[in-house]
Amino acid sequence: MITQLIKDGKVVDTSAESNSSSATSKKSGSSLDKDAFLQLLVAQMKYQDPLEPTDNTEYISQLATFSQLEETQNMQASLQEMEANSLVGKQVVLRVTSSVTGETSDVTGTVDSVIHENNKTYLMVNNNLYSIDDLYSVMDDSYMDAISLAKSFSLAIASLPSVDQLTLDNASTLTNLRKAYDSMTSYQKSFIAQSDIDKLTKLEERMKQLQAAAGENGDKTEGTDGADGTEGTDDKKDTDETEKTEGTE
Repeated sequence: MITQLIKDGKVVDTSAESNSSSATSKKSGSSLDKDAFLQLLVAQMKYQDPLEPTDNTEYISQLATFSQLEETQNMQASLQEMEANSLVGKQVVLRVTSSVTGETSDVTGTVDSVIHENNKTYLMVNNNLYSIDDLYSVMDDSYMDAISLAKSFSLAIASLPSVDQLTLDNASTLTNLRKAYDSMTSYQKSFIAQSDIDKLTKLEERMKQLQAAAGENGDKTEGTDGADGTEGTDDKKDTDETEKTEGTE
């Protein structure tokens, strides 16, 4: 048995309210698109009061508004496609919300290609398709270079021994790392971890101590060779033998 709601002596069609509610729930949190606007206009014409119909001028005004809306949305779609095409080959961050758990996570990668399908634009990142609406940020080349440089520098610092285990063999490595850091721009240096800089500085101070100790040991060794009288005795013997030879002649 089908029941109908009667209000003010008239049968109320609840199907329109159901459809409207369904459309609203699908588009909750977003603005009405041109299709929804057209549906509302058709529903208004269909369910208008026959005794007091809507003025034609009002319909024309609404149609003009609809045309402007459609033109604006088409322009936005074209701009979105142009923006998406310009992202090919660039590093991007996508903020994706899981449809199952509702959790939000960031996806970082290079845009390999762009796909336009059913009036929607998708980005191919890490062999997966993501809506362009998930785009969070675009990273330029200088940013990626700085990140890569900081990572390489950190790995090089981590490969060095501790201060207690440092030897003279590590001197050239420390020198090269210091030169690499000094050659960076201020922007690139801002990505270097302070802990890496602190470790490099401590290792350099320890290296100076090792080199100073090695230099002192070298001087002592040379002084000992000259003070043991060995070389001096040999020279004296040679001189005496030369004088004797000359006297004999």
